Amino acid sequence: MTAEQVATFCLNLPGAREDIKWGGVRVFSVAETKMFALFHLSGRDGLAFKVDADLFLGFCDRPGIRPAPYLARAHWVSMAAPYPLSDNELQALLTRSHQLVVSKLPKRLKLALLLDPPAADS
Repeated sequence: MTAEQVATFCLNLPGAREDIKWGGVRVFSVAETKMFALFHLSGRDGLAFKVDADLFLGFCDRPGIRPAPYLARAHWVSMAAPYPLSDNELQALLTRSHQLVVSKLPKRLKLALLLDPPAADS
């Protein structure tokens, strides 16, 4: 995927928006301030996003993927283009990053942004 394809994919996730921060970093977030993906880390054309805590070290062991500067403690990984993942895997990981962030939101905000809403109680 190209950077623009990744950006388009991120913006198509529920409630996603894009801002430019910190001197040219493209930030994709939900609920105004909760980031789930970033472009242009450390002046490089890179991509960073959140992964599951239990998978973080496994991703960092993969070629081309490393802990994201300043965000590794929150289980973020980064990679430079061309991305070392297939399009399908990258889309799945970006979707998961979005959902990890959404899952931490207050219930009133979370319900509209979940991709798999909880089943209604019968």
